[in-house]
Amino acid sequence: MSYQIPRGTQDIYGDDGYRWQQLEKLLRHFCYLYDFDEIRTPIFEHTNVFKRENDSSDMVNKEMYTFVPANSNTSLTLRPEGTAGVVRSYVENKMYSSPDLPVKLYYCGPMHRHERPQKGRLRIFNQFGVESLGLKSPYADVEVMVMAYSILKALGLQNITILLNTLGDDQSRADYRAALKEYFAPYVDDLCADCKRRYEQNPLRLLDCKIDHDKECMKNAPIMADYLNEESREYFETVTSLLDEMEIPYRIDPNLVRGLDYYTHTVFEIVSEDKNMGAQATLLAGGRYDNLIPYFGGPEQSGIGWALGEERLLLALEAEGIDLGGKPALDAYVMVLNPEARDYAFEILTALRSNGFRSDMDFMQKSFKGQFKAADRAKARFNLLIGEDEAKDGTVTVKNKATKEQITIPVDELIDYLDRALVDEEEEEHYHHN
Repeated sequence: MSYQIPRGTQDIYGDDGYRWQQLEKLLRHFCYLYDFDEIRTPIFEHTNVFKRENDSSDMVNKEMYTFVPANSNTSLTLRPEGTAGVVRSYVENKMYSSPDLPVKLYYCGPMHRHERPQKGRLRIFNQFGVESLGLKSPYADVEVMVMAYSILKALGLQNITILLNTLGDDQSRADYRAALKEYFAPYVDDLCADCKRRYEQNPLRLLDCKIDHDKECMKNAPIMADYLNEESREYFETVTSLLDEMEIPYRIDPNLVRGLDYYTHTVFEIVSEDKNMGAQATLLAGGRYDNLIPYFGGPEQSGIGWALGEERLLLALEAEGIDLGGKPALDAYVMVLNPEARDYAFEILTALRSNGFRSDMDFMQKSFKGQFKAADRAKARFNLLIGEDEAKDGTVTVKNKATKEQITIPVDELIDYLDRALVDEEEEEHYHHN
């Protein structure tokens, strides 16, 4: 029997766990600023939520974890992406009837894709995403792009670029698909197996091929801009002019089509151009979808969103030398000098925690020296020394690790003392930082 973690998965713990918490804290803070509400959807859905008719994406055709539970005829799929489940919930719970559109939601959690594991690409990966639902507006498009760019800049990333394109409306895409089919017809036999399938299902996806992208036929393919109708062209021009006004840098990439088939109009990616990121340079990606809400039985409404892989983003931060920090220091470590004082020390520990102080003590009955080492490893700001005398007198001896000052005070003064001391210490740190 194997007790090892499955291939393409990971355990997150220790300092890494705190880095994840810091990252998600910042992401949630931006959602708060932009008035996005959290939504939590099931980790699996009915398969047809993700596997829609004639979908050409690799995710749907090759990567989904689909199963039929025992004593059931229902096909279920572990969610490979977040948008479909959010839109399903939006329609099922009639959020589209809100008097204030768009409805703005964010999600955070694990996704599942059976693909070849590599750096920054896992079979269970954690995704954070936003969806702005119910309103088709270039302002909504720019809002989510500005939000995404601002998040990455707030994290300290410098070497990032927005890649931007438009897929136009249904008519523009139909004209473009026809042009691509005609153009690629002489080259189909020379393309990879996936591209042969994409040629029949959705020729736009040919432009997204990682195998054939360097072939001459790909480089000379027709571009979407030449097939946009006037409405689609004006929509995209408004998006780009708004980005210009906001001074958000972007680069138009005519071959950007995104990996899922439901996108229309605006599509974008934010990529890292840091040399240490290698092939896994896409940090965040998204786009508009006009047909997904009606697919789930909702009204003719549109949506736009983006998602980022948290593992990939943490790699980008590491590549640029940005550290989100590890486990925070303790406020206090309670040290027991003799066994008779242990119960009294434990009462003090409980009181500290009840008053909001991050604190701990030794339960292994280590020596005094061993407890000091444990306090140092925990980076405790104060050591509280509890011995027989302190237990008898109702006092506590406090050692300030920064100043080396040691003082014995009545236990009922401890909370106020630590409050004042920690405030003074933080003000001193702020003074030196400035």
